[in-house]
Amino acid sequence: MSEQFDLTRSALLGFIENIDEKKADVQPEYFNNTIRWHIGHVLVTPESLLFGFPNHSENLPKSFNDLFGTGTKPADWQDTPPSISELVTELEQQRSRIKDLTDDFFKQDLPYTLPFGNFKTYGDIYEMILQHENEHLGKIKAMKQVVDKL
Repeated sequence: MSEQFDLTRSALLGFIENIDEKKADVQPEYFNNTIRWHIGHVLVTPESLLFGFPNHSENLPKSFNDLFGTGTKPADWQDTPPSISELVTELEQQRSRIKDLTDDFFKQDLPYTLPFGNFKTYGDIYEMILQHENEHLGKIKAMKQVVDKL
């Protein structure tokens, strides 16, 4: 499973590592969030679903959940968000943590349910995370095209 994850995460990292900090915070018309939010959300989602962040994981600052968790938006941010380079570093470190997960881990039943889908094991969640990350990369690419034209 890690080859697909490497491909997915490498595509994301390759695209975002040169995103301009100012453009990362532009929220164009018709978009619900910013590029920075999407990058942070892609980081927080697997951390939550695979490692129990923020309650059972200290791999990321707890403030990241308030910034990038499901249902959050930049308009509500109370904390200064991390830089793009900090998010890139965290995504690289997370890639190592995910690659270290064993086949036995992915076979384990989930200790939680989600309000959508029919996810039974961590392997099921892992597959959803791949789709989720690709979906947000597509949004980031579309937003960058729009922001570059503004």
